[in-house]
This record gives sequence, C-alpha cells and structure tokens, in this order.
Amino acid sequence: MLQDEQIIDLYFDRNERALTETSDKYGNYCRQIARTILNDEETVKECFNDTLFHSWNTMPPMRPNCLKTFVGKITRNVSLKRVRNALAVKRGGGEAVIAIDELQECIPDRTAHSADQIEENMVIREVLDRVLVELPAQHRRIFVRRYWYCSSIEEIAKALGITVNNVHVSLSRARNKLKVALEEAGVTL
Repeated sequence: MLQDEQIIDLYFDRNERALTETSDKYGNYCRQIARTILNDEETVKECFNDTLFHSWNTMPPMRPNCLKTFVGKITRNVSLKRVRNALAVKRGGGEAVIAIDELQECIPDRTAHSADQIEENMVIREVLDRVLVELPAQHRRIFVRRYWYCSSIEEIAKALGITVNNVHVSLSRARNKLKVALEEAGVTL
C-alpha cells in the first residue's frame, strides 16, 4: 500500500491509480463516516464515489497535509449535503440534522463569499481548534463523535461507557465554552 504522499503525487500526476489507492486505503474509513450520517448503503456508496470525484477535482491545486483527514472531511460534507437535500424535499429527522442544529447555537452558519466572511471563518476555525485542545480528552472525544461523526447520544454513551446524561452535560458545556470563546474573539452569533 502506498504512503499518503505517494497517493497525493499520483493525483498531481493526474494518474487514475490515485483513485484506486485512495479507495483501497481509506474507502472503509470514508464509508463508515457516510454510514453514520446516512444509514443507507446505496447512498453511502454514492457519497464515497462523490468523495473520489471531489478529491480528483481538488488535487491539484490543493495539497492536503493529511490525506485521511482530507477525504474524511469531503465524505462528511458530501454526506451532510445529501441529508440537507433530502430534508429540503421531505421534512424529517436524523442524527446529522439534530447535531447540526445543536451546533448552530454557538457557530454561525455562514458561507464564505466576501473577504470579511472568509476571515471570520478562519477565526471560527482557530477558536474551535483552541477550545477542542483545551477540553479534557473524554469531552473532546464526545464532541468529535457527536459533531464530526454525527453519532447519537446513546451511541456515544455506550461506546465510552458513560451515561446518556453525562454525554448531554459534556456537550452542553463544550458548546457553551465554544460560544463564549467565539464571542470573546469578536464573532457575532
């Protein structure tokens, strides 16, 4: 199996083997991300194909530092977009939507179009990174499982061997800490 840097070089060489290598190395990882958000195997496969397509179109010029994180983020975003589109057609529920709604309490939903919005998004990212680093390891795991992998509260509690209430309290405190840090950084909510 090739190293990430070698796979990225294949993308830059426009060698289609990059797609096969990415699929072999990170296909299961990406499909698991999509599966936790979508719960539909056919859509999961489509999302992974979209991930490969976006990877191919993004590299070059983008050269990711960590290929696993890069393709995982693309998969997550593609999957969440599918959920949003499905909800636009039919109003329903799902863990991804619930998790996004929870985060909207403290992180503004803005698409970067102007220089000011891009700069504010960078501030949001920096504050989020700082807050996550400051969280105790257990609370950070809970936060990432909920808001990155869109796991249910019950799944998190079971996986970490804690109560559902502990998960709720941890998430609430983390969101409050993030909200305060963003306000202190001058981000309007």
